[in-house]
Amino acid sequence: MEWRDRGTVLGGRAYGETSVIVELLTAEHGRHLGLVQGGRSRRLRPVLQPGNAVEATWRARIDHHMGSYGIEGLKLRAAGIMDSAAALHAVNHLCGLARLLPEREPQPALHLMLDAMMDGIEDRDALPLQMVQFELAFLAALGFGLDLAACAATGFTADLHYVSPKTGRAVSVGAAGIYAGRLLPLPAFLRPGEAGSAVTADDLAAAFRLTDHFLVRDVFTPRHVAPPDSRRAYLAAIAPT
Repeated sequence: MEWRDRGTVLGGRAYGETSVIVELLTAEHGRHLGLVQGGRSRRLRPVLQPGNAVEATWRARIDHHMGSYGIEGLKLRAAGIMDSAAALHAVNHLCGLARLLPEREPQPALHLMLDAMMDGIEDRDALPLQMVQFELAFLAALGFGLDLAACAATGFTADLHYVSPKTGRAVSVGAAGIYAGRLLPLPAFLRPGEAGSAVTADDLAAAFRLTDHFLVRDVFTPRHVAPPDSRRAYLAAIAPT
């Protein structure tokens, strides 16, 4: 068995004295592990850092074996990432989420999103918005996607200002009524037809509270995984002073 694919390095762990088991999010083969012989060498160690883009050739005798990787570096981003605390926290969070995806299940959209974010990991304006979209896409990939297209009660697409914390569906102002205080705010830039609207600091904070609620409820808690410190650290690093 053999295939060749582009991937983003999510992480790795030492195996034996010289090798590394590397985890990639690949374009066509999803989250995939493989053994890199000599991965702890001076030549390969910088290539196998989280966030780097690589070309990987995977080989195994039988498909369900872990197999081995031949790795070629395409974009070695790690050096730039290490120069920024915010970028380092962002990479740790994004790669941590990707490592929770089902193994070997193709995720082409998430791979493209992750690769693009790694290219602009130091962009303090664009990256937070992209991270919200990635978290929403990640939830959808695991089967917990939010339905923000229309009001859960009326079916209308206008005046959507809330999300039900129970169902993950949008709720209009009129339908919310006296229960508005129990609902999660839906920021304007996530409403249908308003993707290009201006994003305020309050909108961004509301968006991260929204995704945080469902990440904790549907992803971290069922897996008995603590919410990552890297996410909190990133949000603190980009918070207005």
